[in-house]
Amino acid sequence: MERVAIIGVGQSEFGELWDSGFREIVLKAGIDAIEDAGLEGKEIEAIYIGNMSGGRYLAQEHIAALIADYSGLAELGVPATRVEAADASGGLALRQAYLSVASGVHDIVIAAGAEKVTDVGSEMTTDIMASSADREWEGFVGATIPALYALMARKHFEMYGTTPEDLARVSVKNHKNGALNPKAQFKREITVEDVLNSPKVAEPLRLLDCAPLSDGAAAVILANEKIAREYTDNLVFIKSCTQASDYLALHSRRDITTMEAVRKAASLAYKMAEVSSQNIDVVEIHDSFTIAEIMAYEDLGFVEKGKGAELIREGITELDGSLPVNPSGGLKACGHAIGATGIRQAVEITSQLRGEAGKRQVDCETGLSLNIGGTGATAVVTIYGVV
Repeated sequence: MERVAIIGVGQSEFGELWDSGFREIVLKAGIDAIEDAGLEGKEIEAIYIGNMSGGRYLAQEHIAALIADYSGLAELGVPATRVEAADASGGLALRQAYLSVASGVHDIVIAAGAEKVTDVGSEMTTDIMASSADREWEGFVGATIPALYALMARKHFEMYGTTPEDLARVSVKNHKNGALNPKAQFKREITVEDVLNSPKVAEPLRLLDCAPLSDGAAAVILANEKIAREYTDNLVFIKSCTQASDYLALHSRRDITTMEAVRKAASLAYKMAEVSSQNIDVVEIHDSFTIAEIMAYEDLGFVEKGKGAELIREGITELDGSLPVNPSGGLKACGHAIGATGIRQAVEITSQLRGEAGKRQVDCETGLSLNIGGTGATAVVTIYGVV
């Protein structure tokens, strides 16, 4: 297989982008990535775009063709493919782009992700997101995504002694990091008390335990090593990019405090990259809810099952800790533009490994991102390195 490098990154702001349409935010991210790579654009051989639900948010299907058209690549006949895996759509688009270059089919490709959610009301948004779980066995009886994560949190509390204060510390950390990120939706710090006093969404989860649903887009340009070295010496390599699946409905899972898809994807990613969890210097985790970050600490192998809360209590996952997690602010503070999140994570890790993350820069040579679909039925784990 070819070695695959990231040679360009771009990202729109995340948030309620009332003055920008879907096409504009995608174009902004794509142009930034092309300029960052030093390309003209005509070198691009394929596009993979993560998007969860353009058909309902925008009443627009055929999203990939729209993006190829609006970016000026349709004239060149560049193949564009939409990739969908709920919240993991971006991560899976990255994986498909990675595989196309690693296999030698293409030399230079774009992996992008985008979502525009603020054009519909909150009731429709809740319904759309419920479709990322089992519509028949969960949604039909009224279970929303927050309610399902609340079940996971409550069981984690019962089995391992995790507390609401532990969840709140995750939110506080990520807001602190987001305050340093100019592209973040929320750039203000909060306190544990703020989280614990925020309105209940699905007990024990409160409003500040939940990531927002955002507008936004992100893009990365991948190339094989030979081509990549023609454009830059400051290369970030994708050392592995793996995917695993789990049961869609929680009631079918062996243990709802464990995301088996994360464990399996991570195990394979470490093996392919020839590293262990102890070699990872910086992490972007899918913290759609604060309990998801704590569970991910465990399922990614950074700590044994049930000990995840200890990492946040001891400050290990802070920017100045030994394992910085979500320096971007994560989904919680940077924002969750559903189809774009997995790509946005790749943008952040690349910026960190290049030493270009500004005030949130950490010391790192190897990074990992985890993108999750729904309540964990899809997981994509990507490991990055500078050598």
